[in-house]
Amino acid sequence: MDRLLNVTTVLSVVLLVMVLISVRRAHIRVEYSVSWLLASVVMLVLSRTRPLLDAVTRLTGIPDSPLTLFLLTGSVFLIMFFRFSIIMSHLRDDNIALAQRVAILEYHIHSLRNHEA
Repeated sequence: MDRLLNVTTVLSVVLLVMVLISVRRAHIRVEYSVSWLLASVVMLVLSRTRPLLDAVTRLTGIPDSPLTLFLLTGSVFLIMFFRFSIIMSHLRDDNIALAQRVAILEYHIHSLRNHEA
């Protein structure tokens, strides 16, 4: 079980470093990186503090500590993926509306040029 917690620690540190590098290079916006940073820090803290993980295990009623860690981590990532799906859907709708506005403006410009000529 300690090996599994060590693997979880390594994965959370890798995720933390990847997010920080992505923010630094402007590959991800800061407001979106907060969720990822929070998830990786929670995963890191739970994998390194065994008493806290055992307390969460008792509170949730899950029979095994590593299972608790992975269920919590999976739940957090599932919620984050859903949140980002909503954001992407809004962006798609905004892009469609913007394309329609550009098309309308191009039509008006074209009609103004035809009236001037």
